[in-house]
Amino acid sequence: MDLFEKCYGEEGYFGYLRARDDTYFSRPVLDGLPGPRMVFQGKEVIMWAINNYLGLAGNAQVKEAARQALERWGTFTPMGSMMLTGNTTRHQALERELAEFLQKPAAVIFNYGYLGVLGTISALVGPKDVILMDRLSHASIVDATVLASAGRRFHPFKHNDMDNLEFHLKAASRDRQGGLLIVTEGVYGMRGDLADLKNICELKERYGARLYVDDAHGFGVMGANGRGTGEQLGVQERIDLYFSTFAKAFAAIGGVTAGEEQPVRYIKYNARTNVFAKSLPLLYVEALSATLQVIRTRPELREAMWRIARLLQGGLKELGYDIGDTASPITPVYVPAGDPGTAMSMIRMLREEYGVFVSGVTYPVVPRGVVMFRLIPTASHSEEDVSRTLAAFKALRERMKLDLSSKPSALNR
Repeated sequence: MDLFEKCYGEEGYFGYLRARDDTYFSRPVLDGLPGPRMVFQGKEVIMWAINNYLGLAGNAQVKEAARQALERWGTFTPMGSMMLTGNTTRHQALERELAEFLQKPAAVIFNYGYLGVLGTISALVGPKDVILMDRLSHASIVDATVLASAGRRFHPFKHNDMDNLEFHLKAASRDRQGGLLIVTEGVYGMRGDLADLKNICELKERYGARLYVDDAHGFGVMGANGRGTGEQLGVQERIDLYFSTFAKAFAAIGGVTAGEEQPVRYIKYNARTNVFAKSLPLLYVEALSATLQVIRTRPELREAMWRIARLLQGGLKELGYDIGDTASPITPVYVPAGDPGTAMSMIRMLREEYGVFVSGVTYPVVPRGVVMFRLIPTASHSEEDVSRTLAAFKALRERMKLDLSSKPSALNR
């Protein structure tokens, strides 16, 4: 069999769409700056598929910091990896700023969130160590776990099921020769629910494990000060390694791992995704520092985001739509019976007839049998955006005669 044979059929993820070179349901082309209104196929639409939680994409303060950095440093500075010629005083300053904000002694930054997850976990977990991973964790966590485990067994536990986690902790503790690392998200990016961090912390302390929390959707969003899900649930100091990407609320690229001084230093010297990669350009370093300052000083952005989220979520529930157990701004809308055909029809009608842009999500992003839309309310959305969107979903329900009596979110566990 030729290696490329699979490329000509419908094998692989999203094979039906790939075979047709789809750019409507997958890889849609969007025009304009990321925000509540964008252009799709020449028409302005209300955009609910961008993770711009605080509306900071295009923020004037951040743009000015980036402009000054561009004039001073260009797009290329520094040249080299952090281990060789890519370390600067501004990189060090940003790491200190992030550590202070996250209430941790130290932090290390990465070029991308995905690389930060891979680098952090694979740097720390050795041949005798065991990973216990919530089975609904993001693909980057799954990939990092497989990479770090190098073919050895790891323990996926049922989503937010503390009895099942303890079962696996007991199993991993038998004849234990190394360390235990519990890996979870803070806010689950598709469901919108929160990890049961209080009980996870109790279990990790009881069994002498360490806890890694990927809070991509919580950083800047959750908690009184935007420090994330740990702050929201009152356990920030008990999280051993706090990780987040800058691709969500910070509207940039990169990632950060924060924790105790010595483990973070170990990661700096052993994360292959940093050791063998060019350092994050100063253009982004300066922009991220400015963004952090905005997040520190403008809590009204979070308040605006939450107001829009509550209006949208409350309205969808009143219309009978299943939005699951979200406890965050993430607003999943589950398609009745998990039917892809129904989902495609709904997407077309929303985009083309009502000017509302949503994206469909299916396997492998969510479990088999689940099809959903994920709406992201932001500080930039208006109450009019919500009203128009709710009117569209109401019309959709009536025109398509949707049966909303079931709870398809129960399958996404």
